Amino acid sequence: MEEPQINHQKAFKPCLLKNNMSVIAVKMKLMPTSPEVDLEEIKKLVAELIENNEGKNPRFEEEPVAFGLKALILTFAWPETKELELFENQLREVENINSLETVDIRRAVG
Repeated sequence: MEEPQINHQKAFKPCLLKNNMSVIAVKMKLMPTSPEVDLEEIKKLVAELIENNEGKNPRFEEEPVAFGLKALILTFAWPETKELELFENQLREVENINSLETVDIRRAVG
C-alpha cells in the first residue's frame, strides 16, 4: 500500500503573530515627602505618566511605614522594548515624591 503524498506547504500554514511585543510587570515603591501629602493627587499624576509612556493597568496600594507616613506600592505593565529608566527619571520629578525603588520586574505571560 502506497503512502499518500502530503503537500506540506498547503497543509501547514505559518503562524504569524501580529503583535510580538513582550510586556513586563513592574512593581515600584514610591515614598512621599511627608504624611500630609495628598496621595490621591500623586496617584493621578503617576497614572497619567504611565499611560503617556505606553504603560498600562496602573494599580496602587498604600503601605503604612511609620508615624502616619504611607508608601505607595505601584504595579503596572510596561513594554519590554521601552527603557524603564527614563520613566523612573520622570517619576523622580513628580512633586511630593521623595524617593522611589523598583521592587520587582517580571516578564508577563499571556
